[in-house]
Amino acid sequence: MPLLDLFITMLWFFLFVAWLWLLISVYADVFRSDDLGGLGKALWVLFVLVLPYVGVLVYLIARGGRMQERSLAQARQARSATESYIREVAGGASTADELLKLAQLRDQGVLSPEEFEAQRAKALAQA
Repeated sequence: MPLLDLFITMLWFFLFVAWLWLLISVYADVFRSDDLGGLGKALWVLFVLVLPYVGVLVYLIARGGRMQERSLAQARQARSATESYIREVAGGASTADELLKLAQLRDQGVLSPEEFEAQRAKALAQA
């Protein structure tokens, strides 16, 4: 196989992979879109399925500008859910943090010494 044929074959392979990535991105955006109803989603899916090249091109022209916005919104939502889960699993503040806050409240006069000792004993008992 000559070198030029190998290069052209690799080029076509990478273009095919890029085409598959674009097709999957369009389908994902169709189903991710909140502003499309069920009928609109079905029509876009059928249009892209029946006429793939024209369908993807028309979709990118008509709705491509908001694809990034929907993708970013989904990424933010996933990040928020991940951070929430990490906070939930990691637990609340440490005992040392609670004792520091109690000492600050006592120094500011918000807590009396008796209240401070009661809260301190409670925090130490939970640890």
